[in-house]
Amino acid sequence: MSEAVIDSKQKVIVFKLNQKEYCLSAEYVTAIEKMLHITRVPNMPAFIKGVINLRGIIIPIIDLKQRFGIGDSDHLDSTRIIIVTWDEITVGMIVDEANDVLDIPIEAIEPCPNVAGSIAEEYISGVANIDHRLFILLDLELTIKPPELRKINNGV
Repeated sequence: MSEAVIDSKQKVIVFKLNQKEYCLSAEYVTAIEKMLHITRVPNMPAFIKGVINLRGIIIPIIDLKQRFGIGDSDHLDSTRIIIVTWDEITVGMIVDEANDVLDIPIEAIEPCPNVAGSIAEEYISGVANIDHRLFILLDLELTIKPPELRKINNGV
């Protein structure tokens, strides 16, 4: 019959770190939670805050600000934990706010410029400028790739 229509938009979850807007593909987000009690895990890098028990599932929690070297997260009423799953790894990421779901046109996503603003280029998959708002798209795989997270997810 006719060829399948290719979706020309990417649904993303928008969140803030230090008043800058970041986003990640909604397909990887399983939940957005208010701050929960985090149990520390010894001998982990500082950006891995520990684990939470979310409805019977143990999930490692990373502080995105520390992961990207842009400070420490304050735990305010607006602070959220975004639960994501990538390649059988489930991780919670502490963010200042998680406040929007958007459809970003694929053609609006550009490669990362040399200076995207605040975090190392290796964690950025692109940027989009929509309605005078600059969105920095995270490369989720590189963000949650550390071997320490695999150990926690595999129960080692």
